[in-house]
Amino acid sequence: MHLLSMIERYLSENGIPPSRFGRDAVGDPGLVSTLRRGREPRDSTVRRIADYIRAARAAR
Repeated sequence: MHLLSMIERYLSENGIPPSRFGRDAVGDPGLVSTLRRGREPRDSTVRRIADYIRAARAAR
């Protein structure tokens, strides 16, 4: 699944603002807005985001 699609789905499922997601996941409140504008994150950032989403879903 494409990273931005995965993030958008997570935001929709959890009703949190994009800035909070970015801050909580990687310490960057502007993450989602820059991804929406075409930013290509580093592999390490992609892993951190995926790990964050997996951990959050497992905690539910």
